[in-house]
Amino acid sequence: MEFKKITDDITVSPQIAPSDLPAVAAAGYNAVICNRPDGEGPDQPSFDEIAAAAAQAGLQVRYLPIAGGTVSDQDAEDFGAALRALPGPVLAYCRTGTRSATLWSLSQAKTLSTAEILQATKAAGYDMAGVVRRIVNGGKTPTDDGDAKFDVVVVGGGAAGIAVSASLRARKPTLSVAVIDPADVHYYQPGWTMVGAGIFEAESTVRTMGSLIPKGVHWVKSAVAAFEPQNNAVILDGCRVVKYDRLIVCPGLKLDWHGVEGLVDTLGKNGVTSNYRYDLAPYTWELVQGLKQGRALFTQPPMPIKCAGAPQKALYLSGDHWFRNGALKKIDIQFMNAGGVLFGVKDYVPALEEYIRKYDATLNFFHTLVRVDGPSKTATFKVAKPETAHAEVTVDFDMMHVCPPQTAPNFIRVSPLADAAGWVDVDQSTLRHKTYDNIWSLGDVMNAPNAKTAAAARMQAPVVANNVAADIDGKSPVSVYNGYGSCPLTVERGKIVLAEFGYGGTLLPSFPKWLIDGTRPTRAAWLLKEQILPPVYWKAMLRGKEWMARPETVSAK
Repeated sequence: MEFKKITDDITVSPQIAPSDLPAVAAAGYNAVICNRPDGEGPDQPSFDEIAAAAAQAGLQVRYLPIAGGTVSDQDAEDFGAALRALPGPVLAYCRTGTRSATLWSLSQAKTLSTAEILQATKAAGYDMAGVVRRIVNGGKTPTDDGDAKFDVVVVGGGAAGIAVSASLRARKPTLSVAVIDPADVHYYQPGWTMVGAGIFEAESTVRTMGSLIPKGVHWVKSAVAAFEPQNNAVILDGCRVVKYDRLIVCPGLKLDWHGVEGLVDTLGKNGVTSNYRYDLAPYTWELVQGLKQGRALFTQPPMPIKCAGAPQKALYLSGDHWFRNGALKKIDIQFMNAGGVLFGVKDYVPALEEYIRKYDATLNFFHTLVRVDGPSKTATFKVAKPETAHAEVTVDFDMMHVCPPQTAPNFIRVSPLADAAGWVDVDQSTLRHKTYDNIWSLGDVMNAPNAKTAAAARMQAPVVANNVAADIDGKSPVSVYNGYGSCPLTVERGKIVLAEFGYGGTLLPSFPKWLIDGTRPTRAAWLLKEQILPPVYWKAMLRGKEWMARPETVSAK
């Protein structure tokens, strides 16, 4: 007997025997549902035998057999009614447990999100991809027809999605392309570090989504619920179906604010802020200006995160302000880093360490924020140093800048497109999906081992556009991505360490060393960040103008 728990209320199991019922009761279950018809297998006990043993064990039972493996809408309703009527928790079984898991999934479709259902069943070992459209449709069987069909569908209207759509249309002007994204607005997120330092106004980092959708590209203003790659279909909220010949997946990642206990309740007050949110970046600047003495914490969660340098950028720019106004000597700056190094590419570390010393900041490695008590202004960290016993420490603060834990979006993590860690599974060179050859991915959501930055998306968009265009023409991939990412580390107001690197930490500078030495702080790199990159983003990258983004070509063999 094998228990496969889906929730606290329902567990499913392969076929059980009458002799298993005492153990079922001892495990705390109060009822059993049989979803396997009698006589399906030669070694199968009858339901009457199960019912008799269940009665002796003090368990209630229901017989809801599903013949032939086909679960009807009525079957799902009956299963839901049985769950409501029976005392829980309930054990449901069939030959393998799949029919029971399917019945539960469909019966809960009106009360739980699609992602919650898929995640729960996946954790129990069951793949509900075959009924995902019914789950999205509230448990009912929808029609097989698509509501729309495009040559290329792009999931996500962020930097990667808009850029790749524009680049693709530049190569194939007659191609029918659709971008799926429910957002009304689009943000220039690299600018939020500057907002948090009083350099940019928040309003300068936002545009309406409609103003950025490339000419000729259809905008489907909806959220994605699920994927059916075997049917070349994307399922939207409300069970609308968009079909495609080729799919590009780039919805970004999820900021898991709930991943730290108490954080959501105190964001934007009690001195707790984050430049990872548009509405909070101005609060960062307010706190920095107002802090005259005390302790300032800057946290960094485990990787991967978008813009891995952003947590320390906030530290440097805050420290620079306190240095300039004379308050620094009364402020204790603490960098609480879940990782074991200041920056992942060693060539840039010496310059950064000079600023750590300048701002008299303390580096606390292997410290992961797990809990915040806003009213008492305390933060608790899990300390997991190698070869030492794990512990927790609680630290007082007057100001805390938080970088939240980050994951792939729920609808990606539970999809057939994801790897074991939940990220879209691609070839790191061509950015083509490893299983589905008409699917590509770019941006923060895919699993190539590159830095998750807007600069990376700027380089990836032409690679994907080239390779999709080549595929349409019946050719093999023609472009490869070298892992390029850029992190302009704002070490002080007016100077930046411009980190540019690719796979394996290989340095990939865009400029000659006499102009910008990326391993040293320079004024030129600051001017690039402050004055050049924002217009390049809005007027070039999002319009398919691939400034300094020519992709490498596949070497001929």
